[in-house]
Amino acid sequence: MAGAPRAATTVPSVAAGHPATVAAAAEVLTAGGNAFDAAVAAGFAAAVAEPVLSSLGGGGFLLARPRDGDEVLFDFFVDTPGRGIPITVQPRMVPVTLRFGAADQVFHVGHGSVAVPGCLAGYLHVHGRLGRLALDRVVAPAVRLAREGVALGAGQASVARLVDPILTLTAAGRRRFHPGGAPLTDDAVVTDPQLGDLIEAIGAGRVTGFDDPAIASRIEEVGRADGGLLTAADLAAYSVHERDPLVVSYRGARLATNPPPSSGATLIARALDAFARGAPAPDLDDPEALVRLVAALATMTRDPDAGPTATAGTTHVSIVDADGNLAAMTTSNGSGSGVHLGDTGVLANNICGEEDLLPVGEDRLPAGVRVGSMMAPSLLDRPGRPTVVFGSGGSERIRSALAQVVVRLVDEDRDLADAVLAPRVHLDTSGTVQVEPTWSDAAVAALADRWPVNRWSVSDLYFGGVHAVATDGQHVGDPRRGGASRRLDAVT
Repeated sequence: MAGAPRAATTVPSVAAGHPATVAAAAEVLTAGGNAFDAAVAAGFAAAVAEPVLSSLGGGGFLLARPRDGDEVLFDFFVDTPGRGIPITVQPRMVPVTLRFGAADQVFHVGHGSVAVPGCLAGYLHVHGRLGRLALDRVVAPAVRLAREGVALGAGQASVARLVDPILTLTAAGRRRFHPGGAPLTDDAVVTDPQLGDLIEAIGAGRVTGFDDPAIASRIEEVGRADGGLLTAADLAAYSVHERDPLVVSYRGARLATNPPPSSGATLIARALDAFARGAPAPDLDDPEALVRLVAALATMTRDPDAGPTATAGTTHVSIVDADGNLAAMTTSNGSGSGVHLGDTGVLANNICGEEDLLPVGEDRLPAGVRVGSMMAPSLLDRPGRPTVVFGSGGSERIRSALAQVVVRLVDEDRDLADAVLAPRVHLDTSGTVQVEPTWSDAAVAALADRWPVNRWSVSDLYFGGVHAVATDGQHVGDPRRGGASRRLDAVT
């Protein structure tokens, strides 16, 4: 998209959901790769180091601003499956109950929950279009992680324990996520040599995608035998879509983000527009400003005509390179299906297990529908300020997390780390305002005059994970989701 601002000089930096993901991107940048090579390296690495949140068997989006090209949004999210299968045939799913605090939630998993994956196709497409480093070099960090092992750390391990009944649905899952016969501890090291072999074969060009005939037929065979709808025809028909980003103006700033059919960014735009009708907020801890913000967030109800939208667990990576290329990539594997794609070792998504996505009976969606998402990888340009590359995981909380970071950056003119680490609120679907613990008593009291309020005792991944970098070298990985970040001053 012509007219996007270009930074005169940039400082290379990376932010992502795990130190190993950051390290993979940094290694590729140091080896001469650009931001898009590094994003692809991070995606492959996250499939190993962030297995609950991302997978080659999931889907995602990458917003790219090449130094000398137009902005482009790569949509490699999932499609609905079932090509060649009568619409009356219903998938078979397994209900799994997970406990979140004091509440239980039922997830639908198994082969019947698997949508057509997009991440692998997306990474290869982006690398082919914008990368400059050889693919085997790009995937090398992920191959090492899979073979030698990676400590998931407290953040990823806690999420793995949360969804442990899903991860251990099969014997293969139990081998990977119960290596000692029990759920993962914070310091447990996870390996997956089978996945490492696949990634190495991809880097060498021996495997070019899940649509390779031998791989695709085996994926269909295994999945169909267990009630799935994913077919080799689905894998062959899948394509990455290139779109112009959605561009939003907010108090003189320019936000480029994820366009329809995804709806998360459209809802962010709606909230920012509502908040812009009042005076800028010098500090959201001011009770009146916070009440206005939550009222603006209340406008973020999904358009009933927007089509199917998945709202599942996610992770994000943000990258700036020394040449001025910018990449923001958000990916998801849902909550995971608990099964693998054929014999690949790749964890399959469960995005068709979303009840509003794949209704039962003859209302099942036809095959080949691109699913929308709340994910919103974004670029924020402000007059006289560095460009910010950012995005978040967090299901429906993505939209409120990103909107609040924009307000902190534009209205309050905060440094990047301050904007990300500042306390957040979220108006949930029940109309209750979820409040992080560090808001002032006066601010919380003002909210309580308008809405039911639940004040958390600790900060939590519930409130999203905004991993962000700026073109001047600022960087922050959101600790709410175990984020990490790094500035690479030595890269030239």
